[in-house]
Amino acid sequence: MSEILKIIEDFKAPCPCGTKHTTAVRDIRIGSGLVHKVGEILKENDFEKTLLLVADKNTLKAAEGIVESLSGYDVEYHIYDTIRVATMDHVRELEAKIEGRDISVLSVGTGSVNDPCRLAAANKGKKLCIFATAPSMDGFASDSSPIVDKGFKFSYPAKSPEVIIGDTKILAAAPSELKSAGFGDMIAKYVAIIDWRVSELLTNEVCCDRVCALTREAVDELMRLADKVCENDEHTAGKIFEALLKTGIGMSFTHTSRPASGAEHVISHLLECVELRDGIIPNYHGDDVGVATLTMLKFYNELAEHEEIDADYENVDWNEIYSFFGSMEDDARRANEPDNIIDKVDPKELKARWSEIRDIIHSVPSYEECYEAMKKAGCKLTVADIGKNEELFRQCTKYSPYMRRRLTILRMQDMIKTK
Repeated sequence: MSEILKIIEDFKAPCPCGTKHTTAVRDIRIGSGLVHKVGEILKENDFEKTLLLVADKNTLKAAEGIVESLSGYDVEYHIYDTIRVATMDHVRELEAKIEGRDISVLSVGTGSVNDPCRLAAANKGKKLCIFATAPSMDGFASDSSPIVDKGFKFSYPAKSPEVIIGDTKILAAAPSELKSAGFGDMIAKYVAIIDWRVSELLTNEVCCDRVCALTREAVDELMRLADKVCENDEHTAGKIFEALLKTGIGMSFTHTSRPASGAEHVISHLLECVELRDGIIPNYHGDDVGVATLTMLKFYNELAEHEEIDADYENVDWNEIYSFFGSMEDDARRANEPDNIIDKVDPKELKARWSEIRDIIHSVPSYEECYEAMKKAGCKLTVADIGKNEELFRQCTKYSPYMRRRLTILRMQDMIKTK
C-alpha cells in the first residue's frame, strides 16, 4: 500500500475535529514507466470499457505511450489546442459527451485540464482517472474545481478522482517552469494554515489539527527539496508528487480548499479574472500564487512585529469596492450580502487574542526563508517577474478579500490598527 493510501485509511478513524474525513480516491500509483500500464490500472479499478480521454496537445504529447496502453478500450478523444483557464463552457462540453452513457473519464494533464473533468464527472456520476504530466499544482486529489463562469472564478464542489497515476519519468522530464510553479503553489500552504488557524480562533470555524499537520508535513518536505525541484530526477519528482497529493487529499478530507488556499490564492484568482476580462491569457497558476504568497507572508510578518494592536469594526467604502469589480459586481455582492464573514469578528476579541495570532504567524517559515527556498526552486519572486502591472497587483491585493466569503488576516486589514 502506498504512503498516500495508508494516510487515507488512517483518516477513516473518528477525528477529534468532528468531521468525517472521506475521499473518493481509491487507487494511487506512482512509479517509473506507468504510462504503459494505464489500461491495466483502469481495468483493475472497474472503469467502463468506453473512455473519454481529455487532454491538450502538449499534455498528450508528454504522455507518449498512453494511447497504446488503452488497447481493448473504446477511446473517444477531447483534445484542446491549449487550455490555460478552465471555464464553465469547458465543463458543459464534457457533460454533453458523457451524459447518459456507460463511460468513464481519463484526464491527461494538470490543473486546467483536470478541473473541468472533475466537475463534469461529478455532475454526471462518472468515474475519473487523472494521469499527471507535471508536478505543477496540488489539486490532483482535490474534490473542488476552480472554474471561471461569466468572468468570475469560483471553486465549485466537484469530486476527487477514483484513480491518480504519476509516472515519475514523465514528471521528472516536465518543463522546469511547471515544476517551479508547483513549488510556488505549495509554499502558499503556509499562508493557508495561518488564515485557517486565525479563523478558527476568531470565528470558531472548524480547523482540523490532523489535516493541518498533513499539509504542514507535505510543504515542509518540499521545502527541503527546493534545490532539486528543477532537476530531471525521478526520485525527487516522485517525492514532490507525493507532497502535492497530500495537500490535495487534505482538501478532499475537509471538502474545502482551506488546507491549501488562503488570501494568496484569492489574490491570484482575482488577477486571473481581471486579465480574462481584458483579453489577457493568465500565467501559470502557481507563478501568480507564489508571488502573492510572498506578498502575504511579508505583510503578515510585518503585522506580527507589533506586540499589541487596536481594533475596530470594519468601515469600508462598498461603492468603491463594487466599482472595482465592475462586471463581476453581482458575484462579489453574493460573497458579502446580506451578511459578510467579517461580521463574525469581534474587535475586542481580535485585540485580546493578538498575541495568539502573532504566534500563529510565527509558527510557519518567515518571508525570508520562503523567498530563499523559492529562489532555489527557480520560482518567480516579484510582480515584475510575473509580468504584472504593479498598480493592478496592488488593487487586486486590496480588493481580493471581498471576492470570497472567507476570513483571512488580509480580510481584517481595515479592522487592525497598528500602534
